[in-house]
Amino acid sequence: MRDLPPTATLRAFEAATRHLTFTSAAQELHVTQSAVSHQLKHLEALWGVQLFERSKTLRLTAAGAALAPIVREFFISLEATLGDLREQKDRVRLSVSTTYSFALKWLLPRLPRLSRQYPELLVSLDTTDKIIHFSHGQADVAIRLGKSNYPGLHSEFLFGEQVFPVASPELLRRVGTPQSPADLMHFPLLTRDGAELVPKWEVWFQAVGLAYLPLKESVRFGDTNMTVEAALLGQGVALVRSGHVENEISDGRLVRLFDVPLPSPLAYYFVCPKGIESQPHIASFRQWLVGEALKVQRLDE
Repeated sequence: MRDLPPTATLRAFEAATRHLTFTSAAQELHVTQSAVSHQLKHLEALWGVQLFERSKTLRLTAAGAALAPIVREFFISLEATLGDLREQKDRVRLSVSTTYSFALKWLLPRLPRLSRQYPELLVSLDTTDKIIHFSHGQADVAIRLGKSNYPGLHSEFLFGEQVFPVASPELLRRVGTPQSPADLMHFPLLTRDGAELVPKWEVWFQAVGLAYLPLKESVRFGDTNMTVEAALLGQGVALVRSGHVENEISDGRLVRLFDVPLPSPLAYYFVCPKGIESQPHIASFRQWLVGEALKVQRLDE
């Protein structure tokens, strides 16, 4: 990097490109006008290009215009990175892998409480539905939906969920409120792609003692968030797991239909490599997570 000048010289160039007067640039940098002029002449000599046209007004040359955004981005990136590093000082980074829907609907609303309780933790969230490999450094810990089948790993049960139908108040005003589970056969029912992770209408109907009839579908949704959003828009009745609609039910944007107990066959688990669960920062996160999960279990009981 033979052509890299001192930072003060680059600062003078960056300020001059914004103000297009040496006087204003000098005032911003708290130096004299002649100091700015001298630094820019030094920069032009070092780089072998003319950066400004000096006449009655100061104008960037083609070379100056090409270099100005590069130098400006350098200072913006430098300041942003230094700000992040100062914020992270004396904090411990914890990489957490979970699914997108769980992060969005359950974990994110609770993270401010984690920050207040453990301000030394700096959580980095990675969302994926795929199997992760701790040995490859993909995450420190994970939260997964499954059946407690995590061989070779430390796992802890967090909470289970209930499965039930929900609808928006707008839909119920438009088409009426179903008085019995059988009435849902005449409602637009939203369906999802997916295997065992997805609540199935046929299972719910069987649980309430009704024979399931194949639905006339116009759209099948690819993930939980789209299904919930379609229900919020009044497009139909969605079959959901309780953890995905806590806020929507509590604030009245969705209404639970029928108090039929139907536990999901899956549950959420905290997972990490064996032996690291007792490390202080991981233990803090694990204990906080278990505490939040206990609150959910009490609400479902």
